[in-house]
Amino acid sequence: MSATMLTVNGIEVIYNHVILVLKGVSLTVEEGKIVALLGGNGAGKTTTLRAVSNLLRGERGDVTKGYIEYKGERIEKLTPSDLVKRGVIQVMEGRHCFPHLTIEDNLLTGAYTRSVGRSEIAADLEMVYTYFPRLKQRRASLAGYTSGGEQQMTAVGRALMARPSMILLDEPSMGLAPQLVEEIFEIVKRLNQEEGVSFLLAEQNTMVALRYADYGYILENGRVVMDGIASDLATNEDVKEFYLGISSGGRKNFSEVKHYKRRKRWLA
Repeated sequence: MSATMLTVNGIEVIYNHVILVLKGVSLTVEEGKIVALLGGNGAGKTTTLRAVSNLLRGERGDVTKGYIEYKGERIEKLTPSDLVKRGVIQVMEGRHCFPHLTIEDNLLTGAYTRSVGRSEIAADLEMVYTYFPRLKQRRASLAGYTSGGEQQMTAVGRALMARPSMILLDEPSMGLAPQLVEEIFEIVKRLNQEEGVSFLLAEQNTMVALRYADYGYILENGRVVMDGIASDLATNEDVKEFYLGISSGGRKNFSEVKHYKRRKRWLA
């Protein structure tokens, strides 16, 4: 039985003191697991990640109810840098590399908070290049002139340089070709299995996320409407119909799916 690494208990998040975005979200991430946050655009996935990483205040947001624990410690009052030092780091949606730095310099910025020697940093850099051999080939290239897939790899690699216990990964598939999406998720799975990194990832690509995750939570309008073991969610008829456009009668077209909210039993 794995230990619980992260606990989010009934949190509400309000932006600008008036806009209620999360409405009692609860979830857990066990040590050594990949947990997927699923749902459409605006469901609250990114806000949930930012609540955990304490990046809400930069967006004028606050956790007004509930609590968040990491390894048994309340973390709502910690700064993002404090969390990085404790092993929690977020890879933002849209990759956010430093465009005028080389790929290798981008990676090295991830080790900035660590008080270790050059030899250990060099060893970690080689570890990153082992998982992302394409980055080693492009190590001297300016990040702003690399592909979207290479920038996503750089962002994940930079997070790894901080030697995290948990990575919060926001929309890793966004804007990437299907082949690159599979490649990124394969690397996430390897990092989970070989380096012991736990992942909480927000993803709209439900089919891919459930194939690689251990557990999943589906968010809608700021609430968790369904959760379960990833393989069970992937075969759940409601999930297949409402998020993949597939029902027991076959694939549905858009005109049939667009009115689905009336039939969702959790919205009844």
